Amino acid sequence: MSEYPTLQQWERGPKIVAVGGGTGLSTMLRGLKKYTRNLTAIVTVADNGGGSGALRNDLGMPPPGDIRHCMEALANTEPIMETLLTYRFPEGVLAGQSFGNLILAALNGITGSFEEAVTEMSHVLAITGRVIPVTSADVQLEAVFENDARVVGESQIAAFKREQDCRIHHVHLIPRNPKATPAALEAIGEADLILLGPGSLYTSVIPNLLVEGVAQAIARAEAPKIYICNIMTQDGETEGYTAADHLEALLAHGEPGLLDLCLANTAPVRPGLQEKYREEDAVPLTVDRGRIAALGLELVERPVASEQGDYARHDPDKLAQAVLDIYHSRAVRIFRGARRYILEE
Repeated sequence: MSEYPTLQQWERGPKIVAVGGGTGLSTMLRGLKKYTRNLTAIVTVADNGGGSGALRNDLGMPPPGDIRHCMEALANTEPIMETLLTYRFPEGVLAGQSFGNLILAALNGITGSFEEAVTEMSHVLAITGRVIPVTSADVQLEAVFENDARVVGESQIAAFKREQDCRIHHVHLIPRNPKATPAALEAIGEADLILLGPGSLYTSVIPNLLVEGVAQAIARAEAPKIYICNIMTQDGETEGYTAADHLEALLAHGEPGLLDLCLANTAPVRPGLQEKYREEDAVPLTVDRGRIAALGLELVERPVASEQGDYARHDPDKLAQAVLDIYHSRAVRIFRGARRYILEE
């Protein structure tokens, strides 16, 4: 795919559900919204740091940060509104707080429901598609390490991991198995395509799978299920991980049938960026094809990294095109298989 769809094609585009959080998910949404209006982002609410954590502690509401990032990515507003949403107060009691977070906090107070607050803000921003918190429960993320040490709090995991100098064995939510929002499960069941990632493996993607019914709903879904590999390993989470290591962690926290395919980047990361990341013990992700095949998963490799910017990130348009190419090729394959079956009958 190289051209954007017509309005009619856009309105009838595939129902895509993207599961995750953080910058990776919002970057992908910016590209996908150009190809289909039928987008649903299912977003983690386990964050406890920064401005989101402050609002969570002060007001007892779910952390709004990842939700806000996704709505910013899908918004269709004037430039001044985008500037307002991303504005952070430089000083005073609101220092570091995002104006977009405060809007969500106010709507949460007005409506009495975080889900309803997200819905109302989606209307205000005229977003393409929907953004849904994976759960309404007040959850914390706990990481358990291979040396049996453990730490509670999403924002504490990276620093604690550096101190322990060993891998994360698994993560879980406190309380265990919180109920999923019904809208999230419904969207998964109706999806034509389900995407996990890109984003922080243990703190953005996997927490969604720990909500009651989510991993099971994804595994049952007939839609193709794709994991979007990160461009780089991540300091404080996945140092030394390969693509297969990421996949094994997802499957260990999920259900059989959780994934069909993974999409990995082939574009080189600029030397200057590699040096910058090496200082943080992060390197371009190694794609170990043999281990991925042994997991029974299909691998697609495409040049989807951005050629610009100060960080190694996905290019929204290239990533969206790759995802839609995979979807259309699999749809044709399924159609041809069904047609062959009918002819043989």
